[in-house]
Amino acid sequence: MAQIRSVVSEALQSTVRRLLPSQQGFTEDLQASNVIMPIIDLTPSAEGSGLPTDLARAIAFGSQSAFDIQNTTTVVANNAGFVRIFGVANVGSLAETVSFTMSDGLSTKTVWKTESFNYGSGNIEATTQVPFDFIVYLNSGDSISGVAGAVSSLTGSSRVVADVNGNITNPDGFVSQ
Repeated sequence: MAQIRSVVSEALQSTVRRLLPSQQGFTEDLQASNVIMPIIDLTPSAEGSGLPTDLARAIAFGSQSAFDIQNTTTVVANNAGFVRIFGVANVGSLAETVSFTMSDGLSTKTVWKTESFNYGSGNIEATTQVPFDFIVYLNSGDSISGVAGAVSSLTGSSRVVADVNGNITNPDGFVSQ
């Protein structure tokens, strides 16, 4: 026998209002049913992207900002929103690390770091290569920087994948049909 129950959750109701703007004035509680129903995922369309999230993160000629950081600190991204950062860290000395730091304009915090490893005994050194692929959220005024030493590097690319409100940013040039 089918049962329908009210679901009182501000988090769920807020998500429905955000994803379905036409439902913002709807005042009924959400409801749950114990009946199995087929689901059609309209999330990308409701978010306005027309693309599933993994496709919306695609590399695109006009969307990417490449970086190659060696022996310095360089701002990788400072646009407010969600930013995907990916690439490879090359650490060439036992005494060095490479890292990403975030700043809010007042303080700086290391958010990702790696260092070279000693292979075997003695002073045997080898370049350590570590891939990275992560998404950061930047408020207005925030930035993320890459830090690399004299014999190390951070090489990669960054792209805004969503604005500060979580609305997906399509790859440059994509037009939904």
